[in-house]
Amino acid sequence: MDPVIIVGAGPVGLTLALALARQDVPSVLLDEGPGKDEQRPARTVVLRAETAALLTRLTGTPLAEAGLRWAGWRSMRRKQVTREVRFAGDALEDTPVHPTQDTSGESVGRTSADVHAPLETAAPLHIAQHVLTGVLRTAVAGERLVKVAVESRLDGIEQEPSGVTAHTRGPKGTWWRGSYLVGCDGPRSTVRKLQDIRFPGRTAVERHAVAALRTELPRPDEALLHRSPPWRTSGPTGGEVTARPLPDGAWRLDWLLPPGKDLVTPEMLVTRIRETLAGWSGGTTPPYELLDTGVHTVHHRLARRWRAGRVFLAGDAAHLLGALGTQGLDEGLRDADNLAWKLALAWHHGPHEALLDSYQEERRAVVAARLRAADQALPVLRGGGGLRSYVLGPARGQDALFADGHLGHGQLGGPGSYAGSPLAPPRAESETAVDTLPGDAVTDVRVTAEDGSSVRLRDRLGRGALLVVLIAPGTGVWERKHWVSAGLMPRLAAAVTALPGPAELLVAEEYPGAAAHTVLLIRPDGHLVTALSGVHPAALYSAAEAALGRRTRSEEAAGADADRET
Repeated sequence: MDPVIIVGAGPVGLTLALALARQDVPSVLLDEGPGKDEQRPARTVVLRAETAALLTRLTGTPLAEAGLRWAGWRSMRRKQVTREVRFAGDALEDTPVHPTQDTSGESVGRTSADVHAPLETAAPLHIAQHVLTGVLRTAVAGERLVKVAVESRLDGIEQEPSGVTAHTRGPKGTWWRGSYLVGCDGPRSTVRKLQDIRFPGRTAVERHAVAALRTELPRPDEALLHRSPPWRTSGPTGGEVTARPLPDGAWRLDWLLPPGKDLVTPEMLVTRIRETLAGWSGGTTPPYELLDTGVHTVHHRLARRWRAGRVFLAGDAAHLLGALGTQGLDEGLRDADNLAWKLALAWHHGPHEALLDSYQEERRAVVAARLRAADQALPVLRGGGGLRSYVLGPARGQDALFADGHLGHGQLGGPGSYAGSPLAPPRAESETAVDTLPGDAVTDVRVTAEDGSSVRLRDRLGRGALLVVLIAPGTGVWERKHWVSAGLMPRLAAAVTALPGPAELLVAEEYPGAAAHTVLLIRPDGHLVTALSGVHPAALYSAAEAALGRRTRSEEAAGADADRET
């Protein structure tokens, strides 16, 4: 079968190529550039822990070593610390609020109203985009199933029932034959234009002046959002500044610009740098090395369609977002993870239209919800209005909304749920509740694989197989040979073997909210399909069929009685 054609060799396209290769699907990566990326320290990305783990799994490189995991996050308004979050390992918790000092050393107070419940989100990873792309390019270079064609600019696509043909121009212009084609070619996507797909939305939702610099600041590993700092002058960039640490003492600083197209001059930016660093360092500007500058303009757009026959859109070609600290690239990488296993199943076992259609229905719904949440919050946070019409509680709600975007949780930034997916099975009588809702991303726990090895659950994802996890307390104490043929295991192993698609059986001693003998069915991208109270082969089979797109909702409803077993 022909390879998958991927147009665009940015992080999303490279990630998709690697994800397909891990599932034994070849691809051709069309790169209109020379195969190298400009080093721009002011262009950085913030990745949720789950997304960073995905890239680490695909590249074999611990991504945390190339970026920086924040030790904490603070929100300030004038001299007041309004929110403080300390990350602890893979989780974060809000610290109790007591009188403290701000960054300039002056005593400030906080009230009990600022205390927040613990947040179960791992520390984000901050990394320069060219560093991330370099890690991905190195991994692709060592992958035999990925062919990279540099200086290949797409200018034509032809579809037919059996495949798709793409034409590129340039020094190596030619025709390329593929089974499917995915446009990962950015906001000005040629693929999207050739398929005549509309891209409506809003232009210049936010503008930021950006500087990357190396300096010493208090709390060197903590990110900071400072609103209305006390040293603000009448200039246009003084109302809000964000500082995000990078490795080797580097920082990215963003100053929110007012609406309009006012020119950001070098003199203005240097003034803001010196003024901000002095404000955070007791009144004296510390020595600093300016590495890079720029203006970051945020647009909000969403493609009408993400699939046109054998052609798909992903990343910035499909959506643009980024206001209030949200990260469009993180969503683009999630697109690649969602699409890869579906294309792999279609490539190996023949197309299932419901499965391929679900990519658009799942991912577009998640991004649309993210954009709606940002559009609702922006007038409140940027327009100076009160929050009571938007969230309940005191004024700390503003800081919670900002944290949602920057830290990757809540409606603005949290992992998307596929609860309303067309791949969701109907509720079965044997279904039971765990702390993860169907459609949500599962919690990473330690599991025992069929070969007896002990691994993290996330390490078994992305292989094109459904995962079936039995919760069996005490199995970690005994060698696998003592329990693999005992109790529920033989019946469950037989049920897994009979499933309508590739599946792997795993055993875990525990899972949050799961009782003993709970059976979890998990998609290849790590989202929960269902949790069953024990071994129910018919219900497990029915849920697997639904997850693989092999049954329509009406067929599922008609077959729901299959769950009633003796």
